[in-house]
Amino acid sequence: MPGKKKIIIAVVCIIVASVAIGFIYDSVMNRAEAKDYPRKYSEFVEKWAKTYGVPEYVVYSVIKAESDFDPTTESSAGAVGLMQILVRENSNTFEYIAGMVGDRYDPSLHFDPNTNIKYGTYYLSYLYKKFDNWSTVFAAYNAGEGNVSKWLADPTCSLDGKTLYRIPFSETNNYVKKVNGYCKAYRRLYY
Repeated sequence: MPGKKKIIIAVVCIIVASVAIGFIYDSVMNRAEAKDYPRKYSEFVEKWAKTYGVPEYVVYSVIKAESDFDPTTESSAGAVGLMQILVRENSNTFEYIAGMVGDRYDPSLHFDPNTNIKYGTYYLSYLYKKFDNWSTVFAAYNAGEGNVSKWLADPTCSLDGKTLYRIPFSETNNYVKKVNGYCKAYRRLYY
């Protein structure tokens, strides 16, 4: 009997050690991966995500895809800030959103993290109310809601008028895949 007790104790110790090593490994891996998926500007993301009913992981994913959390980013297409909102003369989405939320348009706020996240999150909410599908929303955020509305009406792009199964712009198609991948990672890591 004493020999069996030693074997049982040894087996239990091995199992406990294996479980502990597994938890430690998962913790280290999650911390390492979390560096790749930061939650910077969380005070603004949390506030505006809650205000406009957009999941936080969606806002973080769009910011990561658009600017990788650099508030000074400006694209050649005329998009600015963390959420890359257009400020071109003939297509000033920033001014359009300012009016939608009841703010006075102020160009000095283009790169302000709080304002940029507020407007970007509001716009995501607006697009979700219109399209009711996050992948379609991401396509509209990238290519414009007019293009997406055309694609949804085109049977070569959508069979039901609600879901895109083909996105004609390769940049937008890649963008949607990227944001969806980020959403998956943020949800797994934090939510």
